[in-house]
Amino acid sequence: MDATRTEAPSSRARIAVAVAIGNFMEWFDFAVYGFFAAIIGELFFPPDTSPFVALLSSLAVFAVGFVMRPLGGFVLGPVGDKYGRRVQLSVSVVAMGVSTTLIGVLPDFASVGIAAPCLLVLLRCVQGLSAGGEWTGSAAFLVESTPKNRRGIYASIVSGTAALATIVGSLFALFLNSTLTDAQVLSWGWRVPFLMAAPLALIGLYIRSRLSETPVFEKVKAQQSAQKPDRLAVFRGFRRNLKPIVLTLAIAAVQGLGFYYLATYVVNYLIATVKLDRGTALGLAAIGLAIYMILCPVAGALSDRFGRRKLNIIGTIGYVVLPFPVFMMMSGGHGAAVVAGITILSLAQCLVSVTTVVMLVELFPASTRASSSALGFNVALAFIAGPGPFVGAWIAGATGSAVAPAGYLVLVAAIALVVVVRWLPETAGRDISSDHQADERHAGAVGTADVPADALRLKGTA
Repeated sequence: MDATRTEAPSSRARIAVAVAIGNFMEWFDFAVYGFFAAIIGELFFPPDTSPFVALLSSLAVFAVGFVMRPLGGFVLGPVGDKYGRRVQLSVSVVAMGVSTTLIGVLPDFASVGIAAPCLLVLLRCVQGLSAGGEWTGSAAFLVESTPKNRRGIYASIVSGTAALATIVGSLFALFLNSTLTDAQVLSWGWRVPFLMAAPLALIGLYIRSRLSETPVFEKVKAQQSAQKPDRLAVFRGFRRNLKPIVLTLAIAAVQGLGFYYLATYVVNYLIATVKLDRGTALGLAAIGLAIYMILCPVAGALSDRFGRRKLNIIGTIGYVVLPFPVFMMMSGGHGAAVVAGITILSLAQCLVSVTTVVMLVELFPASTRASSSALGFNVALAFIAGPGPFVGAWIAGATGSAVAPAGYLVLVAAIALVVVVRWLPETAGRDISSDHQADERHAGAVGTADVPADALRLKGTA
């Protein structure tokens, strides 16, 4: 079996659609929660709390879903390595659809008291479990089916559909806020987008169930069937892949935090801190995210041309130097300045996001890719990126400054920059069917025709 083959263009198109629909649904669901965080805080927490505390409580529940992501990666990642990327993605789309739909029918605090926030937390945990396998599973499925010289372009689908889902979520929220009264939105309008998860999940499951497995997984499965089963393979993979896991944690921390500042925090920041009305804030955020979505395939093409390492470092540097000026621009509340600020951050975000998606595949051995990449990625999102909207809101409230929330972005990016400059290898062009890490040198394991001479060399290593 030739594991280096890729799917025919028509098959790749179906794979792209399958990944896009499932990924869209996941991020639409997460985005909708973020856009209605203030309303959810008002409905699901004690009425005697201040609006600021209610918002923080709602954003804390938002972060709970991220805390569960490592567990989701620990559960669904091995499913992808053992049973296939398609099975992993099918499970994740069902779990996300069911949990999100149930949020849409939850009774509020006035109806069932403390059970309301408890049930909300439980369903957010299920969302987090499913998300723990979705992003890395989508990356593996898509990139493993793509020609090596176009992996960046195809990987941009994952980043772009996340932005598209956020845009659609914001526009839908804007539509609801424009056509319904405040009382109607508070009563039942906020539930509508959550209930849309049910048909989206069914569509995603149908399309994903009709796909074939990737050529890389087929090769891994054939090799595993000829070997004695290793019950500790997952744990051995974690130990063996410690360096790429740490690298993934660093690049994913910047990627995830940047995206959730753009996709979730900015809207609440414009409403709660800058004091724009909800409709204006949602509209401005949607325009900025549309620009980011357009930039994603451009970043993918650049990474195919110039490599992953350089572009990721440039994007990370952008997050060190740009956030404070950008938040100063947005703090005045002027529409053009807000869009310009989001666009400036998007220039950095598209570089770190697309390269991270590709490197989730290229950094890891084929047989332990889904589980090991999910661990590093989801730990970063759980403990660094996921709490970002909460941390940003807390900083703004505690300091009274509309610029101070940029500090969290700068701090995380500065720490990650040290790691990636020192240890991140160039991974573009490597043979992803190989069962070795991107920085390992094994004679004959990776053909010289497939990988540039420096692709297997760590920065600073002789």
